[in-house]
Amino acid sequence: MFENFTSMMTPEFIRYILIPAVIGGVAVTLCSALLGVSLVLKKYSMIGDGLSHVGYGALAIAAVMNFAPLRFALPVVVIAAILLLRLSDNSKLHGDSAIAVFSTTALAVGILVSSKAGMMNDVSHYLFGSILAMDTNDVILSVVMSVLVIVLFVLFYHKIFAVTFDENFSKATGIRVDIYKMLIAVLTAVTIVLGMMMMGSLLISSLIIFPALTSMRLCKSFRSVVICSGIVSVACFLTGLFISLAADTSPGASVVVVNVVVFAVFTVISKIKSR
Repeated sequence: MFENFTSMMTPEFIRYILIPAVIGGVAVTLCSALLGVSLVLKKYSMIGDGLSHVGYGALAIAAVMNFAPLRFALPVVVIAAILLLRLSDNSKLHGDSAIAVFSTTALAVGILVSSKAGMMNDVSHYLFGSILAMDTNDVILSVVMSVLVIVLFVLFYHKIFAVTFDENFSKATGIRVDIYKMLIAVLTAVTIVLGMMMMGSLLISSLIIFPALTSMRLCKSFRSVVICSGIVSVACFLTGLFISLAADTSPGASVVVVNVVVFAVFTVISKIKSR
């Protein structure tokens, strides 16, 4: 296993493939972890799964139309996130139902378009992820957008905290709840699109769910869960990436398996401490 790893570690591979993958991956996993805490606490964590399927549909159409994939998918998924929020708040199509309608429709459209154009193989990496195939432009866009997401999260941290735990109390104190719910939805949409290049539409929601759930096993305050979630997410990503290179496995799947193992370990530690 390690012979395969050492043979790959050429200066060219490290400079042009590994370093960009690490930079882009760390940025995206950190964003996913921060937003995941609010989404999990609001019982809206599956929005990541729904938006990732919308993202797959947008990326498939972009590939067929020869558009820049990320630049085309970003606004489409942001609009989908806003519509999902509106549907959940103002119609009879609530929560999971709205997500299911959007995700299955978008996934079907993406598969239909790509299969009709004979490009299923060309867009299959959007389903399973291919972080080592990210080019310089993808990495730059991922880092820029990730920094923007982190800055906005930190800037509005207290408002996001209030909206996450008690929307009615937040309204009573004068906080524009709708605006900050919209902010969370938009930031999540941006993070989902960026993460799809790394994890694929089938696995990206794991970056949102697992670090938050793992941190909640041991941490009790919102701030400590957010910080621990970020650390766990980045550590699991780097470990999963190393394992995938050494064992020649899928990077996205390896990252998810590492997250599952860490979640299990934290759960066991939590049970031991509770005794």
